[in-house]
Parts: sequence; structure tokens; C-alpha cells
Amino acid sequence: MRIVLSNIGTFGDINPLIAIALELKRRGHVPVMAIPAVYEPKIVPLGLEFHAIRPDIDPTNSILVEMVYDVKKGTEHGLRDFLFPVLRQTYDDLLDAATVPARADLLLLGELNYAGPVVAEVTGIPWASYVLAPLSFFSAFDPPVLPMYPRLAHADKTLPGMGRAIRRLARFVSRKWPQPIYDLRRELGLPRGANPLFDAKHSPHLVLALFSRVLGQEQKDWPEHTRITGFCFYDADGGNAALPPHLESFLAAGPPPLVFTLGSAAVLAAGRFYEYSARAAIKLGVRAVLLIGGDPRNRPRQKLPESICVAEYAPYSALFPRAALVVHQGGVGTTAQCLSAGKPMLVVPYSHDQPDNARRMQWLKVARVIRRDNYSPLRVARKLQAMLDEPRFARRAQSVAEKLEIENGVRSACDALEELHANSLQAMTARV
Repeated sequence: MRIVLSNIGTFGDINPLIAIALELKRRGHVPVMAIPAVYEPKIVPLGLEFHAIRPDIDPTNSILVEMVYDVKKGTEHGLRDFLFPVLRQTYDDLLDAATVPARADLLLLGELNYAGPVVAEVTGIPWASYVLAPLSFFSAFDPPVLPMYPRLAHADKTLPGMGRAIRRLARFVSRKWPQPIYDLRRELGLPRGANPLFDAKHSPHLVLALFSRVLGQEQKDWPEHTRITGFCFYDADGGNAALPPHLESFLAAGPPPLVFTLGSAAVLAAGRFYEYSARAAIKLGVRAVLLIGGDPRNRPRQKLPESICVAEYAPYSALFPRAALVVHQGGVGTTAQCLSAGKPMLVVPYSHDQPDNARRMQWLKVARVIRRDNYSPLRVARKLQAMLDEPRFARRAQSVAEKLEIENGVRSACDALEELHANSLQAMTARV
């Protein structure tokens, strides 16, 4: 089958798609990656067909990222100021990818591509959707942590009906945001439809929950036809999964270090995270790796001892198994790699799904959490020392990793997509 895989977001949003596309290609299908142009150099070397969609993402635009990662207004800014102003262009680009040079047999759409369900409706192409974290379902029975209202997270387990209240609150606060989607649908002669932020983004045919059951379990108010697959791992750089040579030498020269990272988006709004992290590691007298990304402002100003290694990027799957503990922002991709490596975590959530993922890591007893505004060298050093002195974190993390070993998210996702395609062909034949 010819299948278009599309989303808009950071590497954390795109990497699972790459993993699925590579497996689909291995199975003899024709995957088409319809994603922002910035990712083309990472996709073409893999032998995958590429089709750029707008908006593009400027990885040097730290102002945009800081705006998106504002705890109170970040999600709203990301939608209303970045995605929705070019919604018509996104629709046009995806429509082109789905029909030229040949009509797609199937679409796989991420939840940030709000034009995707509209394209599927207009063309009649069967589609599946995917989510990366339980927060995306806004379940009343497993209510998420809302970044702008973190105190509600402490009430949802004690007050009856709080989960439903949180869900209603989220819908009320965001009620005006999707107006551009309704305007596009009216322009195309389509009915208003269901709420795009909570309902219409989920396919009525197949919803892939690309995470492990250790992160979230099925709930009775999840969309119909949801299938939990397990995590879908990919973190190579255009196919290169090797560590930078200087980092490889550093790891081989001593005991497992602490790793400090902010993923692929929060790293552009790092503030003093890396400077404080270096100070904390020096205070503890331990080896550390700082993954600072491509922004030179993230490099600590003080002269660093040989016990601290700085690198712009490293594949987590190659680095984390050789770490003692990982300090990170709580993005689901980074969290999944920590779980797979069996490493304890100190989570510094910024926004979006990160506070919710952090709480779930606490429930698993593999992590402690520190608020971003409390992140200081002394506090971080104290928390890290307590975790390093308490072996139960490492034992529990290793136990969770063993559970993940029996999962194969990529295989499960591709099996489900092939099944959906077969069912669609069968239904088409029956109509004829």
C-alpha cells in the first residue's frame, strides 16, 4: 500500500513515524513522509519518499519555543500563533501528498496535523491517527496533569468526579481556539463537525496509542478502535546511530555518568539548565554528560573539569544504557528511552504532556520530580545524591525495562495498519 505518514512537531513527534515508515518499507509498502521541510535531510538518506508540509519549523527560533513552552499559555500560543495561521497551507500540502503522483491507500496522522482529518474526509482515504502519551485522551478515569493547573493533579485521586471536571475545564478554556478549523471546513463545504482538539483528531477507524502499558492503561472513555502498541523507538541521525567519538571515549574512560538533556524542543528554551546542571555535578563530584543541542548559549560559561563531557547530540538508545541516571524534561520520547534503558530519572517538566508523564514516572517509582522554577545547583545535587544513595530507584527502573523487552511497538503498529488497509479493501469490494 501507499501510505502517507504526517505530523507537525519536534523530533519527539516525528521519530516514531520514522520507525513505523522504515518497518512498512521493509514489508514492501510505500511510505511517504509528509512532514515539515526541516526534516528532509534526516529522511532522504533513509530511502523514504519525502513531501514537505507547512508550517516549517525553524530550530534556531528560540523565541517561538520559549513561547510554546510557557506553562500557562504555551499550548494556546502553539496552536493559535503557529499552527492555525497556516492551516489552509497545511491542508493544501497534505492534500497534494495524499493524491500526487498517486492516490494514497491510507493516511497515518499525528494529532498536531489538524488539517489531516479534513483531508481524509474530503478525499475519502481511510485513515488512522496516533498519540504518543496518555494525556492526549483526556480521560475522566485517568485524568491528566494540566500544566496551567498543576494543583488539580493532587485532587483527582481524592475528590469524586474530579476527572470529569478537569476534562470539562480543558474543553471550556480552549473553546475558542479551533475556530480556524471550523472556518476551513465551512470553506470546503463540510459540516462543522466534532471538537477538533479533543474528538475529531482521533480516527473513527484506528487510533494507535504509541506508548507502553507501563505508562497508561486502556480507559472506557478512550476512542473506539484504540490499540496500545508499545513505544516506537527511533533516534538515529539520518540513519547514523553512533555516538560522537569524543563522547564514546569519555564513556569508556570511567564509571557511568549522569546525563542531563532537554530533548529536542525544550533545549531551545534551556535557560540556565545546563549551567546549573554542571554546577550540581561538580558539587557531587560525579561524571556527567551535558547534551546541549545546537544553541551555543546552552554551553556553561564556567570552565568545566574533565569529569564533564559536552555534546550537541547523541542517540539516547546508545547513551542511556551507559548512564547512572538521567535528568530530563519529561517528554514522552526521552522518558521512553529511559524506561527502555532501565535508568532512574530526575524529571524537570516544562509544559504540554511533560508534567503528566513526570507524575506517571513517580507512580512507577523510577523517578523524582523537581519543578523548573526550583531547579538550582544545590537542590538538584541534593535530589540526585538521595537517588544515587537509594538503590530502589535503579532496581525498579530495571524491573520496568524488563517489561518493555517483551513489547514491540513498531511491529504492533504496522500490523494494525495492514489490518486496517485489508478491512478497507474488503469494505470497498463489498460496496461494489
